[in-house]
Amino acid sequence: MLYVGVTGWGDHDTLYKNGIAPRDKLKEYGAHFPTVEVDASFYAVQPLRNMQKWVEETPESFQFIVKAYQGMTGHERGDIPFETKEEMFQAFIDSLAPMREAGKLAMVLFQFPPWFDCQRKNVEYLRYCKRLMGDVPLAVEFRHQSWYLPDFLEKTLAFLQAEKWIHTVCDEPQAGEGCVPIVLRATDPGKTLVRLHGRNNQGWQKQGNKNWRDVRYLYRYNEDELHQWVEFTKNLQKQSEHVYMLFNNNSGGDAADNAKQFIELAGLTYDNLASRQLDLF
Repeated sequence: MLYVGVTGWGDHDTLYKNGIAPRDKLKEYGAHFPTVEVDASFYAVQPLRNMQKWVEETPESFQFIVKAYQGMTGHERGDIPFETKEEMFQAFIDSLAPMREAGKLAMVLFQFPPWFDCQRKNVEYLRYCKRLMGDVPLAVEFRHQSWYLPDFLEKTLAFLQAEKWIHTVCDEPQAGEGCVPIVLRATDPGKTLVRLHGRNNQGWQKQGNKNWRDVRYLYRYNEDELHQWVEFTKNLQKQSEHVYMLFNNNSGGDAADNAKQFIELAGLTYDNLASRQLDLF
């Protein structure tokens, strides 16, 4: 099955046309897409009440992709708010309980920073993460080109397969070593993750741009590019039973529209979405 959605559910204005309250947005989101990425978990390990609320607000077959806490992926600046790394990992695992019990956890995404390059200590850290996370399904997104250089590509993919990491296929600007190419290879027969960040080459790198973070994902995929991804996902579906595709190109509010356009071009229909709010006109 091909699940299509976007990253987060709060900032997609085209989905919420009736001035819906923020607390009700996920309920409405579930009427449009069958999956979503949880970004809040990157900034803080979420309390159980939040996870339980999100489970209750979504359809029975809905799937969450939960982003790993920043202290687990090397993004945290300063000390982590836990006594030990092991305590941090366990707190995160405990927070997943409502989603796991409801069968709504597709995977946890470990998105590593651009400075997490292909070297032995980082390979060992991936093993460490996998060991601490136990049987939780894990996806990895690399953001340093070294993992996919000709000398390392096959070794990277073989390692991910052996360690049971779900490969994240990325679409993003090719603007230096802090970005990765499109690699249409699955490492898990059950699941593959796709994240589309846009192709804004000019805005991707900081390079003195004060509003860099605001424009980094400013991009709208055109129809030809989406058709290309229709074919790409057909390829991936031959390798994995379930493919999860997330649009992250939302600096200009384009992610939800592109996701809906892709669903139409791919001829997808989802039977178990939530009921939509009725428009006034």
